[in-house]
Amino acid sequence: MNTKQPRSFGTHNGTFHADEVTACALLRIYDLIDEDKVIRTRDPHLLNQCEYVCDVGAIYDPSCKRFDHHQLSYTGPLSSAGMILLYLQETRHIDSDTYSFLHNSLVRGVDAHDTGKELHAQGVCTFSHIISNFTPIAYDALKAKQDAAFKEAVCFAIRHIRRLLERHSYALSCRETVVEAMAQYKECLFFEKPIPWVDIFFENDGEHHPAQFIIMPADSGWKLRAIPPRASEKMKVRTPLPKEWAGLIEKELEEKSGIKGAIFCHKGLFISVWKTKDAAIEALERVVKRSRS
Repeated sequence: MNTKQPRSFGTHNGTFHADEVTACALLRIYDLIDEDKVIRTRDPHLLNQCEYVCDVGAIYDPSCKRFDHHQLSYTGPLSSAGMILLYLQETRHIDSDTYSFLHNSLVRGVDAHDTGKELHAQGVCTFSHIISNFTPIAYDALKAKQDAAFKEAVCFAIRHIRRLLERHSYALSCRETVVEAMAQYKECLFFEKPIPWVDIFFENDGEHHPAQFIIMPADSGWKLRAIPPRASEKMKVRTPLPKEWAGLIEKELEEKSGIKGAIFCHKGLFISVWKTKDAAIEALERVVKRSRS
């Protein structure tokens, strides 16, 4: 009887891709495999000794920790990355919120790239493209060099995913502040410190909230930022800043706006920055007055 080595991970050798790299990274992040127990091979005997096998073996069966998507019997949208992420949720290593975040911020794109459902737009560099760039340049690179490159790619993916999770955790910690501001203010949301707010705003029915602007600290000043109409149109705004402010900085903006303490106004008319909170509020009042006239 073939005994599987605990905390081991097997995947195919040769050229690697973002899906098995991401799958390996996720299993390491959630402490299910060990770095020194990762093997890359297509030898069925060696793979059968691994606790986890991804992107090789022609079996998708989470109950025996096999995660391949290449066999004809599998017709779903997942690559080994998506399969592992789903496994982590189903085994309660991550909750549904973390699953949704990682799926939407990274893994869905990896799956689409690997299964050929993603359109490869010229000039667009995705996470999958970056991982591919870790592969050795020479097509005839020796196995030792391929394996070292795979290890390097996994370490990169681990750092990237951990930073994503840290940002997500930070955003979650700001949710209550944003929700309270939405309940307290109507036309403009005020924050006393810089925080991520856009996604939280729309996750809490922001599309139907009457707010047109937010004011919060920005570096050494205060920003007046116009709110997008909906989550899918973040490059648009509900109410633009005055056209004559576009692209102006400091004294030019002060003269045109009549407000002291100007720093700049973006040419896209979605954000302006002022030296003080009072100046930002004065700018808000000017914009609101104009929009009502």
